Amino acid sequence: MSYAIETFGLTKNYGNGRGCHDVTLRIPAGEAFGFLGPNGAGKSTIVKMLVGLTAPTEGKALLFGQPAGSVEARRRIGYLPELFRYPGWLSGEEAMVFHAKLCGMKGAELKRRINRLLDEVGIGQRGKDRIKGYSKGMQQRLGLACALLADPDIVFLDEPASALDPVGRHEVRELLQRLRKEGKTIFLNSHLLEDVELLCDHVALLNNGRILADGRVSDVLRASTRWRFRVGGMTPELLDWLREAMIVPVDIIPWEGGDTPAWGEHWLEAELAEDEQVGYFNRLLMEQGLTLYETRKVKSSLDEWFLQAVSGLEHRGENR
Repeated sequence: MSYAIETFGLTKNYGNGRGCHDVTLRIPAGEAFGFLGPNGAGKSTIVKMLVGLTAPTEGKALLFGQPAGSVEARRRIGYLPELFRYPGWLSGEEAMVFHAKLCGMKGAELKRRINRLLDEVGIGQRGKDRIKGYSKGMQQRLGLACALLADPDIVFLDEPASALDPVGRHEVRELLQRLRKEGKTIFLNSHLLEDVELLCDHVALLNNGRILADGRVSDVLRASTRWRFRVGGMTPELLDWLREAMIVPVDIIPWEGGDTPAWGEHWLEAELAEDEQVGYFNRLLMEQGLTLYETRKVKSSLDEWFLQAVSGLEHRGENR
């Protein structure tokens, strides 16, 4: 397997307890990777080492087999940092031309590529306007266009949609999905777990500078399967009996608005690992004289996985 990004015991020690420690990752070429963690976990520090903006204290990182920060590695990456600024007196097009020159790009093809990227990120003809008139979301779109200018093999994105409205997030997500289909490797550092869930193949969770958990998104979401059952005729005694019979937690789910209705029609929820258990549970319900209106699998989410993984742990947020 060809790996786009590999880290081996990657460590950055700032001397104040921050940074990261012994981070080892392998990200296959052409995959979208989601990097998650609470504020202050060290995610941006790792991204900065991968793109060559800071050197590790220990360990190493390779991009397509080349040392991170080397000329060979930098030629193959695009980077949108979390905090960036463009001179307000430039137009969007002028800012892109400046970045293109830094990459050694020139000629008529460059003009066509700039126009196409401005359209793809949703700026279009506003690329001729001064950046000082752009909203924060527009500036974020421009930053994404600049990151894609040199047609990179790896795109590092540090919170690329944090300033976008839902429509903008959807558009950026579609653009990143197209890039992945083209074989690009995407390294996405984001707090928007819904975007990570919809886009990424693999995720890792960082806490206090160390990898806490990682895995393929499909495996993470399969780890816990919950089912809901809408039934009629429920009583407290029947609920207790079901819990004993199934030997798994069976809970009553509040109705919309947070209220639990009087005994009768209810939503029950149980964590069941296999379809055979679901069938057995359905049979138990009907054998007890309950009316079974509906059975539904509840799709787990990265939000739940994230919260469960960090539950009870200390996090070195900005105020620590």
